[in-house]
Amino acid sequence: MVQWQSKLLSVHARGMAGSSVQRVIPVSSVGSSGLLQSLVKPLFGSFKSPLPPDYKVDPVLLSQVPTKVSQLSNGMRVATETSKVGTATVGVWIDAGTRYESAKLNGAAHFLEHLIFKGTSKRTQRALEVEVENLGAHLNAYTSREQTVYYARALKADIPQVTELLSDILQNSSVTDEAIDRERDVILREMQEVNGMPEEVLFDYLHATAYQNTPLGKTILGPEENVRTLKRADLMDYVNTHYKPHRMVLVGAGDIEHEELVKLGEKFFGNMPAAPVAQSAVELCNQDPAFLTGSMVNIRNDDMPDAHLAVAFETCGWAHPDAPAFMVMQSLLGGWDRASAIGDVTSNKLAAAMNATTDAHRYVTFNTSYTDTGLFGVYAVGDGLDLDEVAYAMMTHMIGPSSEVDESALEIAKQALKTSLLSNLEGTTGIAENIGRQLLVYGRCIPLAEWFARIDAVDAPALKRIVNKYFYDREIAIAAMGRTHSVPDYSW
Repeated sequence: MVQWQSKLLSVHARGMAGSSVQRVIPVSSVGSSGLLQSLVKPLFGSFKSPLPPDYKVDPVLLSQVPTKVSQLSNGMRVATETSKVGTATVGVWIDAGTRYESAKLNGAAHFLEHLIFKGTSKRTQRALEVEVENLGAHLNAYTSREQTVYYARALKADIPQVTELLSDILQNSSVTDEAIDRERDVILREMQEVNGMPEEVLFDYLHATAYQNTPLGKTILGPEENVRTLKRADLMDYVNTHYKPHRMVLVGAGDIEHEELVKLGEKFFGNMPAAPVAQSAVELCNQDPAFLTGSMVNIRNDDMPDAHLAVAFETCGWAHPDAPAFMVMQSLLGGWDRASAIGDVTSNKLAAAMNATTDAHRYVTFNTSYTDTGLFGVYAVGDGLDLDEVAYAMMTHMIGPSSEVDESALEIAKQALKTSLLSNLEGTTGIAENIGRQLLVYGRCIPLAEWFARIDAVDAPALKRIVNKYFYDREIAIAAMGRTHSVPDYSW
């Protein structure tokens, strides 16, 4: 068993992922601005954005609870952050999602998410539900394009039982033909509900056109035809291919000691066979990469009350050195809603421009990252009468930082981003989500002191550089839906 702690500043020559060359220095030793400068400057290579000479780390950040990480003999990792709160969240984060499905199996990961709670070889569905209810626990799961997650929140005393339950449903789930047939109708009803959510539908269309003929172009629920025809053999083939220990992280956050969860992991997950060839998710992505194709999809439906428009550029993956700059830029462009209390009282230039455009109702900036690519853009909703001004405001302010960045607005954006990062760590479930996701995408859990340093290192020249590199004279993907007769065409 290998064990280490993540209360470290680990600086990588090629980015943030744990697979690259790194220097590891304990956070507690970062006291001088000179040392922190030497850590952060290599992140950006020849385009480094050095921290101010007098930069200091907030001492509060140095007291962050360390993330302890161990590796079981079969390659499965166990990660914990301990806090004496009386409850804990325990879950399994799996490096497997929609992008790893073939066209024939598209929808399998989500289908399994439904089936996994329908009973096991030792628990009926009824017994499983009663057990969770009697514990007063909360059991949940979700599927994304690159990850699948199963987790539970319970009292400290019940963590061993909950961990055993998670191992049972993941390793011994009763994926029977009868259960599959019953669940088809449930998933088809879920598809109908999702189809009634314009934002969800539009982003599926955006991925389909941006990543056409690549793994990320598929939807999470899969096509209706697949939902109706997937067989037990198809689902078990997906599980046997992708649910491998080296692509899984057992996470505990809250009132649980690391050594205890390691023992529970060894007891309940240690018998999972290691993969003969332990291919990582990064290696699988390299074999079948995703990339943006400049294109537009326009689904006109004049029966809808509004027009929905999303414009996206291709960016970088999670662990790329440019990723923090896109996080800051997302915060800089922000979001706006005409119905909100702030109205036109805002220093955000894009929000002010949208507010001055009578056809705009609201917008949000999105920054969606994957292993090897990403989508950055703006999603707006308007009344559909004349969307030229809305589209003009979106494009102008996304490209704007290539020539000019408001320094005061940039500082406000950084503060807002830091607040958001801290807010995501409220509660044991949020902390567990942070640990699991970061272990899968970075190979380590990045401490807040390092996150804040990375954010503070993003200055105006850094934003100008990424806009010129990724946006200027680059292909875009556009998805429009609803009353779209006034949406400009792709060559506009």
